[in-house]
Amino acid sequence: MIETPALVDQHCHGVLRTELGLGTFEARLAPTEGPSAPGTTLFDTQTGFAVRRWCPPLLGLEPHSPPARYLARRRELGVLESTRRLLRGTGITTYLVDTGPPGDLTCPAELASAADAEARETVRLELLAEQIADTSGTVASFLANLAESVHAAAAHAVAFTSVAGLRHGLALAPEPPGPGEVRGAAGRWLAGRRAGDALTDPVLLRHLLWNAVASGLPLQLHTGPGGPGARVDGTDPVPLTGFVRATAGLGTDLILLHGSPYHRRAARLAAVFPHVYADCGAALPRTGSGAARVLAEILELAPFGKVLFSTGAGALPELHVVGARLFREALGRVLGGWVTEGSWSPGDAHRVAALIAAGNARRVYGLD
Repeated sequence: MIETPALVDQHCHGVLRTELGLGTFEARLAPTEGPSAPGTTLFDTQTGFAVRRWCPPLLGLEPHSPPARYLARRRELGVLESTRRLLRGTGITTYLVDTGPPGDLTCPAELASAADAEARETVRLELLAEQIADTSGTVASFLANLAESVHAAAAHAVAFTSVAGLRHGLALAPEPPGPGEVRGAAGRWLAGRRAGDALTDPVLLRHLLWNAVASGLPLQLHTGPGGPGARVDGTDPVPLTGFVRATAGLGTDLILLHGSPYHRRAARLAAVFPHVYADCGAALPRTGSGAARVLAEILELAPFGKVLFSTGAGALPELHVVGARLFREALGRVLGGWVTEGSWSPGDAHRVAALIAAGNARRVYGLD
């Protein structure tokens, strides 16, 4: 048995403060663009089955409880008590919280209180720029306020996060844009923007990335499902490689966030570049009982000191539970199998488990 020590969830989000009905819960359960097909349920997914396996016992029910029974028990306890029980059943002791997603989500301090754990903020660059654009009247004030805000955020945040890869794809020019190019792009964006519009301009996205690199804080990059030219097998290394090469040797670590099947691309880049790390979070809950296979593929490619645990969870505390449980199960199966066949010693397996579960994140983010 490979015991995993306390976990550091290096990428997650807050949870909803409001009570949820069946439809609202399902909408948060699986990453789809709309409701399930008529006569079907999103509980019939790998994530849904994992929720039914691991979460009911934390609320006093038997494993595999039907969805209606589980949600009735959730309402009976109330959202605060349910959240407290679920989060405290994860074994996660530190949360690094991306505060970018919209919605009535708990802030890091609230998440820490509910989970009886520590929580630190990772600042989403695009949201920061959008908030500044809403209060800046001119291009000059926008760019000045943006630079000041990134600098201020770096003083309290543990990392920056970017969703440039999701909004535009990572086939961005790798070098930083010039001042004139940035002013022109900012002028066009501000002139045509309505309050609340998302930032998708490639020049400004590059400007944000390079501002974050200059801060020296770790930078988390969402790499899947990729942008223009990405291949469905997740092997699309070329667009991201340009930015990775350009940032080598500058002192900023890049953490590649991803989901299956993009885990192999991230693991391969982590193996090649000293400042690149691979997240093994979102890839596992979506593959459910196949999580051990996905984790083994990551560990085939990436050095063990370059792999970091996360849940990638948000909105539902159940997703934090599932992320932690499936990670522990997968790690136990993979490393335990190598010990059983004689390839690894038990001591080495426990040491590597501790690195992936928490040690690597504590080193990269300076948590100690």
